[in-house]
Amino acid sequence: MVERVGVVGCGLMGSGIAEMAARSGFDVVVQEVDDGRVDAGRRKIEGSLARGLRAGKLSEDDIAAAIQRMRFVTDLGELADRQIVVEAIVEEEDAKKQVFTALDKVVEDPAAILASNTSSIPIMKLGMATGRPEQVIGIHFFNPVPVLKLVELVSSLLTSGETAERAARFAEALGKHVIRSQDRAGFVVNALLIPYLLSAIRMLESGFATAEDIDAGMVEGCAHPMGPLALTDLIGLDTTKAVAESLYEEFREQLYAPPPLLVRMVEAGLLGRKSGRGFHDYGM
Repeated sequence: MVERVGVVGCGLMGSGIAEMAARSGFDVVVQEVDDGRVDAGRRKIEGSLARGLRAGKLSEDDIAAAIQRMRFVTDLGELADRQIVVEAIVEEEDAKKQVFTALDKVVEDPAAILASNTSSIPIMKLGMATGRPEQVIGIHFFNPVPVLKLVELVSSLLTSGETAERAARFAEALGKHVIRSQDRAGFVVNALLIPYLLSAIRMLESGFATAEDIDAGMVEGCAHPMGPLALTDLIGLDTTKAVAESLYEEFREQLYAPPPLLVRMVEAGLLGRKSGRGFHDYGM
């Protein structure tokens, strides 16, 4: 039974995963590359817990208990005793491979699960960066982690059945609904979602309609909770581009190719909500 959880990365996704693990009673160690990012990650978690308190979903005691269960470190070696480690760093294949190679050397328990929160990179590639690919699996959470219930569980051809079942039980212990996907770039959700988002970007790029009208069309006409361009801003334009590139590399289908407008906006640092401006202006 998993009791000790490690999280590598405490950005938007890592902070949410760490928070939910701590709230669910697990002992959590969160690793970041330096003290500045540790502090930023801790502030994200504290802010999320405070929002839970204001919404009446958490009590002061709940928050105090969750904070007590978390420890923040900069040394990856502090994850040596973890029974499951979830990698949640930037969506770049080489960077993730480096993390998995390092975790393979650091994590002592040969039965420990090494999981990735990747939204698009094939798990086999990450597993083969280790000497234990049977213990490597994808556990893909959705943003914001404390709110959205879905988790995609992705086994590679070499992931053991026991690893998959233990990973599913862990995700369910966080209150998540688990769906299973084959190990293909994009998995279930992004394989369907990304072409939709890219289509909206191409529509804007062509001058066919404004960003406001494209989003209003899908919200008011199709009862979507958020328009595709606003959703891209929430996901992050850089993340959207990275997932699209991963899909295009695997399938070589034009619907997955990042439009030039998306590429130029990422180059300009217009990344969506996290930068204050994307397809919409967030006044930061």
